[in-house]
Amino acid sequence: MSGSSTPASRPGTCPCGLPEPYDDCCGRFHAGDATASTAELLMRSRYAAFAVGDVDYLRRTWHPRTRPRRLTLEPDQVWTRLEVHSRSGGVLFNTHGIVEFSAHYTHGGRPGVLHEHSRFVREDGVWLYFDGTED
Repeated sequence: MSGSSTPASRPGTCPCGLPEPYDDCCGRFHAGDATASTAELLMRSRYAAFAVGDVDYLRRTWHPRTRPRRLTLEPDQVWTRLEVHSRSGGVLFNTHGIVEFSAHYTHGGRPGVLHEHSRFVREDGVWLYFDGTED
């Protein structure tokens, strides 16, 4: 999966934690059939992109000012669960939003948690990930 631009798998239930099937939830964003209408939906769809290995979507939804030149996913990191703790702004009439979340994973067989406050900006009606601070 390292450096791959094609999703590794198409799970039945969306990895983002919402109860919809992947194709009806984040899969439509990954395929380019829709865009996330809120910062939280973008964050969830980016988590799902990490879970399925969709590097292209991650790069496409990363703000050009902060996007890394190269993005490589860890082949032995498996994203297992997402918890959204809070959100501020990030809806229809906002241009900025913050989402606090915990992303659970295993890496090399060991469990871990990434706790982050992610900042999002909306430009030309499209939400983009700007940056995040880990706790």
